[in-house]
Parts: sequence; structure tokens; C-alpha cells
Amino acid sequence: MVKKSLFISFVSMFIFLTASYGQQWQHSWNETTSLSQKEHKHILLNFSGSDWCLPCMRMHKNVFGSNEFTAFASQNLVMYNADFPRNKKNQLNKEIEKQNNALADLYNKEGHFPFTVLLDSNGKVLKQWNGLYTGSVENFIAEIKSL
Repeated sequence: MVKKSLFISFVSMFIFLTASYGQQWQHSWNETTSLSQKEHKHILLNFSGSDWCLPCMRMHKNVFGSNEFTAFASQNLVMYNADFPRNKKNQLNKEIEKQNNALADLYNKEGHFPFTVLLDSNGKVLKQWNGLYTGSVENFIAEIKSL
């Protein structure tokens, strides 16, 4: 019964993240980097707390979830969300949790949320945004394009 409940919680969280954060987010960092290199696209890495960080939720809804950004990202970016949920029912599997912690050690040492990093396909940091992006979606896209 416990296994079934955990499985249902995991599936529910996956569906929530997919619906909330768009279909284009990768589910593995290895897949993200491979796809970035294969397609010659930059990586957008976002650190969020999907079940506790209100600015993170707003960033995903208002910026990443917008039609303009979704269209731009599908053609130009490979995206990965390093999520750090706090509620026990939303915990990620240990492999993804370990992967996200390693990414935080590399790119978000101070533990800011939300924190967004634009990387080249080799993992070099091109730009960082700390906190909720307060400009327009068009300005956010323009900042990415300028790099």
C-alpha cells in the first residue's frame, strides 16, 4: 500500500511539474547537456522550490509558462529545472535529488530561489538572474538573445 501511495504521489508531482512548467523541461541533466551539444543550443537552468517558493511559482507561470517564452525556448534552448521541494509528499527520487544538489554546488552555491542560469553547451555560465524576473517576457528573451 505504501509503495502504491508513493508511486501515485510521484506520478502526481510529475504531472503537476509537466503541466505547470511546460513540456520542454528535461528530466535528466545528462539528457539536457547531450541535447544542448547535439542541437547547439544554450541551456537554461532554473533552481526552484515548486511547493514552497512563491516567486519561483510566479517565475514559472508568468515567464517560463508564457506563450512567447515557450515558443522562443522550444527553438533556442534546452531547459532543466533543478527543483527543491520541501513537502514530504513532493520529494523527488534520490537520483534526481542528488543531481540537483550537485548542480546547486556548481551553479547556485548561495542557495537563491528562484535562480536562473544561462549556460553554453559546455556548462560555461553566460548569464545569471537572481530572484523573480521583474521585467517583461520580451525583455527576458532579448537578454538571452543578446548573448
